[in-house]
Amino acid sequence: MKKSYRAIAVATVLAVAGLGLSALPAEAAQKDDNKVTIYGAFTGGSATAFQGELNSWGLKSGIHATYTGLNDFNTQITVKINSGQGPDIAIWPQPGGLKAMASKLKPLASVLNIKPIQKTLIPGWDKLAVANGKVYGLPIGANIKSLVWYNPAAFKAAGYTVPKTDAELTALTNKIRTDGKYPWCASLPGWPATDWLEEYVLRYGGVTKYQQWATGAVKYNSTLVKKAANKVASYLLTPGNIEGGGAAAVAANWNDGFQNLFNTTSHQCFMIRQGSFIQAFLPADIQAELQANNLKHANVFSLPTPAGATGGTLGGGDLAAALNTNKDTAKVLAFILSDKLGRSGFANSGFFYSAHKTFPSSLYPSTLQRNIGKILAASASFGFDQSDQVPPAVNDAESAHLQSWIKGDESLSTAMAAIDAAW
Repeated sequence: MKKSYRAIAVATVLAVAGLGLSALPAEAAQKDDNKVTIYGAFTGGSATAFQGELNSWGLKSGIHATYTGLNDFNTQITVKINSGQGPDIAIWPQPGGLKAMASKLKPLASVLNIKPIQKTLIPGWDKLAVANGKVYGLPIGANIKSLVWYNPAAFKAAGYTVPKTDAELTALTNKIRTDGKYPWCASLPGWPATDWLEEYVLRYGGVTKYQQWATGAVKYNSTLVKKAANKVASYLLTPGNIEGGGAAAVAANWNDGFQNLFNTTSHQCFMIRQGSFIQAFLPADIQAELQANNLKHANVFSLPTPAGATGGTLGGGDLAAALNTNKDTAKVLAFILSDKLGRSGFANSGFFYSAHKTFPSSLYPSTLQRNIGKILAASASFGFDQSDQVPPAVNDAESAHLQSWIKGDESLSTAMAAIDAAW
């Protein structure tokens, strides 16, 4: 699953930073005793920073909230809840797992007033963890994938400028290709290809159609999804846009492509659409520059939305849910679901981005992260990684058949019909 790459990236950054997690297993609270237990999937320095925020808030509120990160979260949290050992609050890395446990959770509106929280969220987040018309989960943080990474020094040397519209991006792509260079870096062994498709289904269909696609109500072989695929093809499958064409991109490791952003040989490419997490996989000298707020060789811009489509941002995040209606639980949720979370250190973890439009981007610790935070906050809508929402069989089929289409082994209609059959 794509989520695993975020976990790897977190671990990589934390190894450099020397951060670790030391949390004892928590026991679920049964009453208002100024103690609240929280289980989640993230560990390491992200967990340490989150606990630090809880501690700072606790000094003012008088509530001691304890976070514990679980390995194999979906399995462990299900066992704990079903055995009566669940926490007060659980934080899921995907909405599907949360919704699967909805019968054991409390509708958030029965615990606290969620309307002020929803008001400042980027649109789309409040539609992710809904069951039977009720909201069971809202985000504590987000990550973003709708980024185009580029090398400013290479752009400057070639006389290229950062595009602001889809038409400008198309023109730049064509210009780079006619200059005899590769516009796009692309490694498409599976999930990077599905990410590209998701970008344009979200933009052409909006959040509602996008979420219907995630449930199977909108088919892969529909006009909408094929329109999105053809848009992807215009960038990645036009001859000369990526080195070696689709067959080479499918055969590559997922992190091969963006290394050539920094290559000045004949293999140089100029742009790659990838998530915020790839900072941890960039060459060591580039990471050092970014940590020093030097954007000479690496920066990002938002993937532009086609004319007439809906602005959108693709990504993921962590959603919190309640297992009881205790007043202490409500107070903790009111804090961690708000735009106040992140202001006392959590934003310094390196992978926290607020899902709220109102979170001050100035609080992110680096220039690059502030740039990414501004892109996220300005998003007209948010779409949660669709392939992390569908059943595993559909995810596997999508990965396999998109690769076959990219290689030229299957027509688009044949590939999409085969994915639909996996439902």
